[in-house]
Amino acid sequence: MTSSAPAAVGARTRGRRPVRATWPRVLAIALVLMAAFVVAKSCQQSQVRVTKEQAIATAKREIDFTPRFTNVRLLRQGLGSKPFWFVNLSAGRDAHQPRRLSVVKIDANTGKVEDVNRQR
Repeated sequence: MTSSAPAAVGARTRGRRPVRATWPRVLAIALVLMAAFVVAKSCQQSQVRVTKEQAIATAKREIDFTPRFTNVRLLRQGLGSKPFWFVNLSAGRDAHQPRRLSVVKIDANTGKVEDVNRQR
């Protein structure tokens, strides 16, 4: 019985060729890995990591007056739909006719102030 076992193993592997990595296979795997990396990076940049309250606090540090009214919106801009907080801060008698108005654009992923628009 021991002599027939090696012959059976040899018979099973005799008809098969060893699997070799060919350039098209290696290239396909590399392309899939690169595509996964690009998708992962783009998904990470579109996340909202900064809360509404954090955006308001950041915007208040950028202005030189005490706001009476605050309006906050989360909008996505650009080809990659990058999220931004737009914080409107105003001072005056009412929100419809402010004496001072500032709009602060904050990156909702990093918390970085992108733009400050001041009006009097």
